[in-house]
This record gives sequence, structure tokens and C-alpha cells, in this order.
Amino acid sequence: AAVLTSEKTFLEDCPFLSDVEHMGEILRTLGCRVARHSRTLEIDPQGMHSYEMPDGLAKKIRSSIFLLGSFRRATVTFPGGCEIGLRPIDLHLSGLRQLGVRIREEGGVICCEGDGMRAGDVHFDYPSVGATENVIMAAVLLPGQTVLSNVAREPEIVDLQNFLNAMGARVQGAGTHTIVIEGVSSLHGVSYRPMADRIVAGTMLAAAAITGGTICLHRVPATDMHAVFSKLKEMGCSLTQDRDSLLLRAPRRLQAFTQLQTQPHPGFPTDMQAQLLALATLAEGTSVLVENVFENRYGHAGDLNRMGADVLINGRTAVVKGVGELYGTRVTARDLRGGAALAIAGLKAKGETVIEQARLIDRGYEQLETALSSLGAEIVREHYQTGDT
Repeated sequence: AAVLTSEKTFLEDCPFLSDVEHMGEILRTLGCRVARHSRTLEIDPQGMHSYEMPDGLAKKIRSSIFLLGSFRRATVTFPGGCEIGLRPIDLHLSGLRQLGVRIREEGGVICCEGDGMRAGDVHFDYPSVGATENVIMAAVLLPGQTVLSNVAREPEIVDLQNFLNAMGARVQGAGTHTIVIEGVSSLHGVSYRPMADRIVAGTMLAAAAITGGTICLHRVPATDMHAVFSKLKEMGCSLTQDRDSLLLRAPRRLQAFTQLQTQPHPGFPTDMQAQLLALATLAEGTSVLVENVFENRYGHAGDLNRMGADVLINGRTAVVKGVGELYGTRVTARDLRGGAALAIAGLKAKGETVIEQARLIDRGYEQLETALSSLGAEIVREHYQTGDT
């Protein structure tokens, strides 16, 4: 979104994530200046000269697709990211087409021409987070009113709305089913602090829960995490909130939850499914999980079973019978959240757990091993020729 203006933008308290670094590299290859000043990211689009995204970098991260909404024209290969399902981008392309963007797909390359873009009504067949964000960015500089219906309601969309409005956009309705955008002629630079990451917060709570520990988190976006809190409480955890912090106390042994179904917000987030499945492996009783968002998001289950868990996968359903103990072994992170789930399981497993391809965890967590070590975990990162473990 920062490239929607020709002025400098500063993102404060921006974490050191590999996805952020890859997006910065993509923008640099297009002529944008991206520089870090400690935890502040400076983005200066003044020198942008190209709209053809480099294949190698675009295939590394899913987020490369968002540049379609930022540019009036763009050429990009189909995006990469974690292998957790098909995640087709047809919802992105459909939304852009409804705004008048001409799109050609040739040999794995997407070519967009936005010369004929116009404000109007856009309806989404499914409330996709990424497609909603892409179309918002595409519409903010179009003259007239654009109305988006059946949009995603995730808090990150509210944060994008707040960021764009701080730049001079006129967007309202984020967090509801309908977003209304009044086009403006230009946006200006701004200094902005993105919202705290609710999935990182949830992952840290899960780490404390599986070890029977206690954790206090600050700056938690608690109003956006009720679905996660509800399951942790069902498993026997005590949660206490005050104005700026959240305290979790876990029981000696967790209790199974009856059923967990992932849903678009405000339902249970798919990005916390793997972590809760890890908790369920050691909980007393049988837990049932249903993955309704992605069709291939149980890649971590096989590795958990190798650690002694009892997880049965049938399509989009996982049945987890809690066991008394897990055992450390060599496992592989196959995606971002699955890797985090294996790290959580390793905290409680007897013996040593080695997680290969740990670099996938870096896509969404800043030095997870450092954060866990500060809480008493015995966890280190090692570098081998084949990659991080």
C-alpha cells in the first residue's frame, strides 16, 4: 500500500520477517527505495521504473500478489508461499476485473492493464482476505464511489483501512460485510505503526499452555482473539486481562476440546489450527478439528504422529486422541504454522526435537527461538548446509 503514494512512508516497529524482507527486495528491483532504520522501515517509491515483478522473488511469497492492486499495470508470475492448499487467486482477479482491469494469463504469467479502471460495485463470492485488500488498494485512487460487498472482516483489513486513511484515503466499513471507498486524487506519505500480530500472540499462548506454564503478554489485540481464548479456556487455561496485558495460566494437563472449526473472522482463525492441534495431542480426551479454509493444512500431523501423537486425518477433519507423552525426534517444517506447531510440541516432548527447514517459521515469526528461550525453553538454531534447523 505504501507505493500508492509518491512520498516516503515509514512503518514503525516493523518485525524482521523473511516475508517482509522478500517484499522489500521485490520493491527494490522495481526501483523503489526500501531501507531499514532499526525497527522502522522506510519506503520511498519515487524512483519506481518497472512494474514487472522478478519471477524468483514473486514465487517466494504469497504477498507478491498484492502488488496487482497497488499498480495500474503489472506483470507477475503466480505467487508462492506455503504449500497448504490450492489458494487460487481467481477471487483477486475477479475483483480487479469488476473494476475494469484487463487481465491476461499467459504461460504462468499474469498481465494486468488498468487504463480503463473505474469505480463501481464489487461482490466477492467468498470473503477472501487477500482479495478484499487487493481491491481496496486498487479502488482508493479511482474517481467516484466503490462499494465492496461480502468482504472479509479480519482485523488486518481494518488496519489497512486505518493506514490508507492516514495517507489521505476515504475508506470506511472495514470489519463489516460492506466497505465503501470514496476515491481521492492522491495519497501522501505517513508514519504508521501496524497492529500487533494476533497469530504470534496466540502461538506464544499455546507454547505456555502445552508446558503447563504461565505467560504475560503485552499489547495483545485481545478484542480480535475471542475464538482462540475460548478454546484455550475450554482446555482448562485461565486468562486474565487488564488494559494492556494478558495473563495465561495453564493447568498441569490440558483437557480436550469438543470441536474446533476454522472459519473466516470472527470464527476460529485457520492460522491457529496447527498450534491448537499440537496442544490437543497431549490433552486428556479426544479433540476434533475441521479445516474449512484450506484443503491441505494438516502437513504437520504426520510429524506429530512420529513424535508419538495419535492423530487421524480424514479429508478436512482431524481426530486427535490425547496421549500421555510425546517423544523428541527429527521432523520437518512443511509450512509456516505447521513449523510453529512442531516447535510447540517439541517444548513438551521428552528428549531432543530437531526441526528441519526452520526458515519457513521465519516467514511469520521474528526469532521464535529467542522469544521462547527468554521464557525458559531450551531451544537453539543451528545452521547446516541444507538449511536452518
